Amino acid sequence: MGTTDRLDRHQPLALGLFRIVIGLLFTSEGAATLFGVLGRDATPAGDWPFWYAGLIELVCGALILLGVLTRAAAFLSSGAMAFAYFTEHQPDGLFPLQNSGLSPALFCWGFLLLVFFGSGAMSLPGLFRRDAAAASGGRG
Repeated sequence: MGTTDRLDRHQPLALGLFRIVIGLLFTSEGAATLFGVLGRDATPAGDWPFWYAGLIELVCGALILLGVLTRAAAFLSSGAMAFAYFTEHQPDGLFPLQNSGLSPALFCWGFLLLVFFGSGAMSLPGLFRRDAAAASGGRG
């Protein structure tokens, strides 16, 4: 068995770990924005667009972290980060290193990856399916 075969066998695990990390990071962005934790001041409720972005980050980040409705949450999150990049960062320069938009750009593309590839291993719904299959003796 070659290296590629061994790596291919672990793709669902790697994708699941990627989903968990990016979901945790996105959730922490939302928590910082909404609740003023992690060294950031809270954004006033209803303040457009930052409070709404924080809400999307918190809710969708948690869904992605858990692997629940991953594709839908990732789609919304990717769009929100594209919006953030083009409205808040891109006017200050073309490239993310010029306009401090590296985080939204990376989040946008990372979430788009999850839209197409799904949640991978270790999702909450996957754990329930596995438990149900074990309880029924592997049938159904």
